[in-house]
Amino acid sequence: MNDDAILDEFRAAEALLEGHFILSSGLRSSRYLQCARVLMDPRRAARLCDELASRFPAGLRERIDVVISPAMGGVIVGHEMGRSLGVPAMFLERPTGTFELRRGFRIDPGTRVLMMEDVVTTGLSSREAIAAIRAAGGDVVAAASLVDRSNGTADLGVPFHPLIRLDVPSYHPDALPADLAAIPAIKPGSRAA
Repeated sequence: MNDDAILDEFRAAEALLEGHFILSSGLRSSRYLQCARVLMDPRRAARLCDELASRFPAGLRERIDVVISPAMGGVIVGHEMGRSLGVPAMFLERPTGTFELRRGFRIDPGTRVLMMEDVVTTGLSSREAIAAIRAAGGDVVAAASLVDRSNGTADLGVPFHPLIRLDVPSYHPDALPADLAAIPAIKPGSRAA
């Protein structure tokens, strides 16, 4: 599956949006990938996660004991990646603003974890999730996402494997181009601004 075929999956799901969007990072963008729409079709989610898993470097698949993802956006993609790898999948929640394992999820010290996201923009949420996994005793061997929209700049502190990298500019709210500033902003993501 090449980048065009991957983007076709997003287009077919009406998940590639155009307008003025407030990203979970607080940055603004003229394009938004609504991963929830692309993941609502289990067959499409399976295709994308199977493709991503097939691209992992030699030996990585065998090193992963469990997939852990941040809620909300990462729950489905984390589950699908667990299915693809044949390992359990869990998720982190933020009941008090800080990621933690809940619902009886736990890992043994040294458990080798793949931290799975839907989209990475700045990497902040991913780094917070990785810190929570480590605090719970996990050894984060890699991170992955369907989309890297950081333009390759997100440093997660572990090897990072996105399915696709998108060069979509994002802007600070006080530095918007005139055409974007002229459009009302909407926040389609799962986190409050």
